[in-house]
Amino acid sequence: MQIPLQITFRNLDRSPALEGEVREHAERLDKFYDRIMSCRVVIEERHKHHRRGNQFHISVDVTVPGSELVASREPDEHHAYTDVHVAIRDAFDTMRRQLEDYARKHDQRLKVHAPPPHGRVVELNPEEDYGRIETQDGRLVYFHRNSVISADFDELKIGTEVRFHEETGERGPQASTVYVVGKHHIVG
Repeated sequence: MQIPLQITFRNLDRSPALEGEVREHAERLDKFYDRIMSCRVVIEERHKHHRRGNQFHISVDVTVPGSELVASREPDEHHAYTDVHVAIRDAFDTMRRQLEDYARKHDQRLKVHAPPPHGRVVELNPEEDYGRIETQDGRLVYFHRNSVISADFDELKIGTEVRFHEETGERGPQASTVYVVGKHHIVG
């Protein structure tokens, strides 16, 4: 955060324990989304009921580039907000979800998937229905006849270029699916 966390108590005494709890939640938000500019939290005790207990209102206001996000928990929305700790937790959970939405919309965060491993067929045993692929880093990966997709195992040749999905098998690395790389396939 660029501006230090601000915590305000209304209608109740300042509590070091609650301040510490709020600071922990705010630090988690800052680790989750590192472009938070400021965070203001208001902890307010609304009513003092003898039978139902005190009711708390929590507001979390976060400023991010180009926007301000506000999450609050009203005591009337949920009876659990007679417990200030539950109200704080829920308000910060709501803020985290808002930050996720903001990040998706504004930062264009995309999941980047690594391209599947790439290699060449270096061994074929048609009588036993298996072969081996040498990876770009020189490892050997076993594959079974049934793992070959979009090609015929019997038409494979030594040196055929393939991409594959690797997993750990009973005897070490094996390809669960093997695709023959065609002339139009671009390898990353």
